[in-house]
Amino acid sequence: MSALGNHILVEFMGCSPEIMNDVSAIERDMVGAAQKAGATVINSTFHHFNPYGVSGVVVIQESHLAIHTWPEYGYAAVDLFTCGEMDAWISFDFLKDCFQAKNYSALEMKRGSVNLLTRNDFDISTMRQKADEWVNPGMYTRNVWFTDKDENQALSLKYTGEVFHDVQSPYQRVRILESPKYGKLLTLDDMFMTTENDEFHYHEMISHPAMNAHGNVKNVLVIGGGDGGTVREILKHEGVEKVTMVEIDGEVIEACKKHLPSIAAAFDDPRLELIVGDGIEYVKQAEAGAYDLLVVDGSDPVGPAEGLFSVEFYQNCYNALNENGILIAQGESPKFNENAFAELNATLRDLFGADKAPVSLFYVPTYPTGMWSFQYGIKGDTNMKSFADQAAADAFVEEKGLRYYNTELHIASFALPNFVKDLLK
Repeated sequence: MSALGNHILVEFMGCSPEIMNDVSAIERDMVGAAQKAGATVINSTFHHFNPYGVSGVVVIQESHLAIHTWPEYGYAAVDLFTCGEMDAWISFDFLKDCFQAKNYSALEMKRGSVNLLTRNDFDISTMRQKADEWVNPGMYTRNVWFTDKDENQALSLKYTGEVFHDVQSPYQRVRILESPKYGKLLTLDDMFMTTENDEFHYHEMISHPAMNAHGNVKNVLVIGGGDGGTVREILKHEGVEKVTMVEIDGEVIEACKKHLPSIAAAFDDPRLELIVGDGIEYVKQAEAGAYDLLVVDGSDPVGPAEGLFSVEFYQNCYNALNENGILIAQGESPKFNENAFAELNATLRDLFGADKAPVSLFYVPTYPTGMWSFQYGIKGDTNMKSFADQAAADAFVEEKGLRYYNTELHIASFALPNFVKDLLK
């Protein structure tokens, strides 16, 4: 043995950008590269940076394999560091194929030249005893992180590394992942949309305040909401006669029906008319005065949801509401997307009136900053801070076992911090 370790510094170029930005694929391939070369995997830790980039390391009994990717350049920098008899070039060949690399460079170095080192003798009996007592569980632990961020801040969730659904639709990348803390989760273009364990925060608050303040909602239009949670909550109200839901991306609906059935629980309700189509165009063509409630359950103002933040769209929503109708829209966060938050409110005030565009705040742990909003447009005289029948609303909460919404919180959600009031001036 001439050296203690062998270190190969690798640059893979011309790689698939999609693979370079897929944290689960990168983790799978790096672990596979270690195992292909006969290494014993101890631990893997990988992190995805939104919008692009993956960093990670696989700790092996023989040392480690590490990587950082730049998907925008189709580039990966990889360290293969081994000791003992493991041949790291086997890992190199495996990764070159997995990453679909067109070019590469590699530099091999011997680490710890034995002729330059002096072996120390020391008592390791205590350490050996502890080592004998430790039992290898026969598996490696996984530490994979998914990050939703803008240029200034981020939210990361540890997830299991399992990918239950991954499809690039004509509109966006639709994935179902799993978090040890929050269960299965839906992401669209690497943004968190909903999770099994906190979805009720959002879906109860987008539906029940308007339903209980109005008191006589019969006909509802939902734009977006492909996970199904919003229509699930609205259809809990027995007085509702019809809900029309228009979702542009059928892939979202199918993914949630298959993998998030507790959220997509009302798609078979006979009162629901489900349309896979363009909600912006649907509202434009809608009959004037047709709806008691119009819910805009969209994502951030990018990609297919960008048009949901236009003045023309909300003018068409206004026209589609009857004289006592209520509009409620996903209103962004006053701490994450301040401009979109304030601009939407200005649009609604212009259309509905300065005193007819209240804002409600609520909290979702898996949304960046945690604080989020719903914004309203009131066409009639409904007071969002009161109830058509508070006793009935309280009984509804109890009967349906709601976990976030109650009548006290309903009223309190419209109390705004001063910094939010300043944003809305």
